[in-house]
Amino acid sequence: MAVARGLWGYIERRDQRLMRRMNRWRAPRWIRIWMIAATRLGDGWIWYGLGIMLFFYGGPHRFSAVGAAGSAAVVGIFVFKALKRLSQRPRPCQIEPHCWSKILPPDKFSFPSGHTMTAFSIALVISYFYPSLEAVLFFLALSIAVSRIVLGMHYLSDVLAGVVLGVALGCASVTAFASFGLA
Repeated sequence: MAVARGLWGYIERRDQRLMRRMNRWRAPRWIRIWMIAATRLGDGWIWYGLGIMLFFYGGPHRFSAVGAAGSAAVVGIFVFKALKRLSQRPRPCQIEPHCWSKILPPDKFSFPSGHTMTAFSIALVISYFYPSLEAVLFFLALSIAVSRIVLGMHYLSDVLAGVVLGVALGCASVTAFASFGLA
């Protein structure tokens, strides 16, 4: 137990240090625009739009792709909401206001990053069905993840947990759809 507390203390100190650096950094205008755009796309709009496009123009795998991605996203919502209630970790922007970002958080708790979890689960699933989209989808997922740190919404550990959980959900969704012969 003492080892776990010591490890968590180490992670907390690193998270706090990075948060303070991000808050003091006056990012160039193009980075600020990119980070705000990435976070706003991660609010769900990009995923809804992608789902609609794939549904109409996605070829023979469209139902499986949209179903598997939608399943991963819905399960992810339940997972991150439950984990946020359990952890009750305050967001970085609640501890120390961000110097240039005025984006409001969607809820009070930080751990894990739901935006990141959703982005990586959907990117993984859609990349499985449409490998030609892999680079674009993972660039988008990574941009969303980084934006959550740069904008003061999450700590690095929140985002890393979101990546791990998102990849796990994506793999589980693809596996579930494949086991039913839908992938």
